[in-house]
Amino acid sequence: MTTKRVTMQKLKEVLRLRYGAELSIRQIATSLGLSSGVVAKYISRAQAAGLGWPLPEGLSEAELAIQLRPGRSVNPTQTAVEPDFIAIQAELRAKGMTRQLLWEEYAAAHPDDHYSYSRFTVLYRQWRARQQLSMRQTHRAGEKLFIDYCGPTMAVVNPSTGEVRTAQVFVAVLGASSYTYAEATWSQSLSDWIGSHVCALEFYGGVPQLLVPDNLKSAVTKACRYDPDLNPAYQQMAEHYSVAVMPARPYKPKDKSKAEVGVQVVERWIMMRLRKQTFFTLAALNQAIRFLLEDLNQRPFKKRPGSRLSQFEQVDQPALMPLPDSPYQYRKE
Repeated sequence: MTTKRVTMQKLKEVLRLRYGAELSIRQIATSLGLSSGVVAKYISRAQAAGLGWPLPEGLSEAELAIQLRPGRSVNPTQTAVEPDFIAIQAELRAKGMTRQLLWEEYAAAHPDDHYSYSRFTVLYRQWRARQQLSMRQTHRAGEKLFIDYCGPTMAVVNPSTGEVRTAQVFVAVLGASSYTYAEATWSQSLSDWIGSHVCALEFYGGVPQLLVPDNLKSAVTKACRYDPDLNPAYQQMAEHYSVAVMPARPYKPKDKSKAEVGVQVVERWIMMRLRKQTFFTLAALNQAIRFLLEDLNQRPFKKRPGSRLSQFEQVDQPALMPLPDSPYQYRKE
């Protein structure tokens, strides 16, 4: 029997008998006068679309046809306004946000020409697949602050002797918004490492749930894939801010991909733009970094709405925990 002879009523019966009555493909084919191949084909398509029985409330026959008969045209009068999935994806980063709530807002904005919730969900999954989001981590608002150092260093010249001293560049990136902090220090020593954390948290005006550093010695005294030992002073700083530390696991590049991207951005948009300037003090270098950092965070994204700053203000900032009454002070033992 050809596909054209299979009515929507029979397609619904296929789903009811399969998932409601739990009949075999052969039993369904016999009951409905269809071939086993046709029944198997539509059951396979239903599984791929996430359909079962009973069907989702509000799913129209036109929408069911789109999912079970790909390539078939539908009535051109049955059109709906396409959801703004880029904005929806950004909203879903906020803690507590759900697709159901976003669909209700979308339906309220387009009362006469909106998709049902089930179709909305299917279209969103298809959009995510096209964006290849399976290759990216999903970051919740205010959850993680990724931390690392740039590979290249910056030169600082002593104006009296002409001696050139190199400075390290510390980078911190919030997961959901990519809002970035950077500063230059003389070293990656424990005192500079902790001092940069204190400055970064003051810059953000709040505290995330997790710090995600790389496994450098100032953070981790014993690297372990599952249970690394933190440097005691670093642990004390974390306790002062009531934040947990979750070092990136060795040989797991996805754990620190956000930090690596942040480092690349700082190297390209800040360090490379400063490469021809001469700095005579560390303070002067940091003043130049802060100026370009403001420009970097306000630069519009290419593939999503807004900028690092606007996403920070909308997504990460409201979810950060408050800073303690006083900043942590490192004391060398």
